[in-house]
Amino acid sequence: MKRLLIVWHSRTGAARQMAASMASGARAAARELGLRDRLQVSLRRARNVEPTHVLQADGLLFCAPENLGGLSGEMKEFFDRCYYPVIDRIAGRPYGLAISAGTDGAAAARQTDRICTGWRLRAACPPLIERNGAQTPQAILAPKVVPEAALARSAELGGLLAATLLAGET
Repeated sequence: MKRLLIVWHSRTGAARQMAASMASGARAAARELGLRDRLQVSLRRARNVEPTHVLQADGLLFCAPENLGGLSGEMKEFFDRCYYPVIDRIAGRPYGLAISAGTDGAAAARQTDRICTGWRLRAACPPLIERNGAQTPQAILAPKVVPEAALARSAELGGLLAATLLAGET
């Protein structure tokens, strides 16, 4: 059994929708490969993730918003809390990243990449950055509905991680 852990944080709903789509995509990929019973997908909010969850995962997906030019506070707190308890114990595991952003997202992606480099994780693909264009305080804080095309890209990312984990299982 391979375990995929999806860690997410969302303030306005966008990253939560993307994370749920990643989980659906991972499960769909396992079904399409005929390996549905070989993949366990766990979708957990960042504040509820403990180091043991990370240690038990064979692969990891992270999904969070960019806030003030960096990773959201709750997601950063997850990394701060779990970083040292798992360091040198998860090297080589594949990961993927999705960022929900207004107009940029690159800084949050770079910040997460540095953390994952420290954990010696292996990026399965470049980060997925979905921009919604929000620039005013009202637009930034408003609840979001993620467009179907962006959810499809999130599902593809989940499917890619699932296929990466299940490669060689047939």
